Amino acid sequence: MDLLKRAEQFESRKWSNLTTSDRIEASREAKDLILSINEVYKKTNDSSLMDLMKRLTLLKQKVEKRLKGRPMV
Repeated sequence: MDLLKRAEQFESRKWSNLTTSDRIEASREAKDLILSINEVYKKTNDSSLMDLMKRLTLLKQKVEKRLKGRPMV
């Protein structure tokens, strides 16, 4: 599947020294991948797809956490 190859490339991407626009693009791409994989998962109920979605979600959360920055106290 082309979708699995895209997800694999996304996971293996270098995550350091990203600009803000790179982080926004990565977050949007992760969301798109997760939703696309979810559509396939609904039909097949393949547990490996669920594991892939969980890994992508973790990466997406890390990117978004960096985008939001640290709270001011």
